[in-house]
Amino acid sequence: MPIPDDVTGHEIDKDVQQELQSLPKGLAEDVARNLVMVANLIDEDPEQAYAYSRVALRLASRVAAVREAAGFAAYATQNYNEALGEFRAARRMTGSVELWPVMADCERGLGRPEKALDMAGAPEVQKLDKPGQVEMRLVAAGARQDLGQTDAAIVTLQGPELASNSVQPWTARLRYAYADALLAAGREDEAREWFAKVIESDKDGSTDASDRLAELDGVEFVDALQNDAPAPVAEAAPAAPASQPDVVFVAPVHEDEDEGVEEFYDEDDFELDDDGDSDSDAGGDEGRKA
Repeated sequence: MPIPDDVTGHEIDKDVQQELQSLPKGLAEDVARNLVMVANLIDEDPEQAYAYSRVALRLASRVAAVREAAGFAAYATQNYNEALGEFRAARRMTGSVELWPVMADCERGLGRPEKALDMAGAPEVQKLDKPGQVEMRLVAAGARQDLGQTDAAIVTLQGPELASNSVQPWTARLRYAYADALLAAGREDEAREWFAKVIESDKDGSTDASDRLAELDGVEFVDALQNDAPAPVAEAAPAAPASQPDVVFVAPVHEDEDEGVEEFYDEDDFELDDDGDSDSDAGGDEGRKA
């Protein structure tokens, strides 16, 4: 696949560049450039990012960073079974637990929320850093909602991170999930309050909290050019009931998990061949929460 001349491959994380040093120089450069394209396109054009990840995978399937990138690209295109296989392969290569939450979310995408909840209670979660633990909580709450356990989802999201006034990278998403769960439980006034708190912490506008709050406040947005006639940008409407992790490619973190961590999975259940094929159920890749 064509790659712009200004993409050199040096744009990727230094840890990934170090991993690629195990390859011949020319091959390492080709793989690096394809990984850069994956990172550049995964948000705006996931299908193209996926195509570049497949090229990198054909060139260097034994490099953990390549397997991880391929996993995120598959995840972004909702190919959850494939993504889960790539994440498992990367984890086996590195021993890191940092992919545990997204692996659990793949289980949700495959229609197995109970498995995601099992993973949320596994010893691996205690080895996650703070962002990872918050992400795991979001996944667990989503799994609860998948099962129709809305009140349990609300409780799952409660904790020091939610109550804190400090704004962290995960704050907006955590508050948003909480507001959404409150709304699903019919607690509209509380949901409105928390959607407002999302807006306070979402400086980049990564959520649609403003739109959700407007819906709750009975504001209907209309097309100003509809019927070629002037119209207000927004007009009041009768109040009606309102009817969600950017994926980030990061270099694997090599952690020492030899002490105090039990394998949650039976390794015999997830043997991979050299091509990294997973023995996950081949169930259809279902739609999932945002």
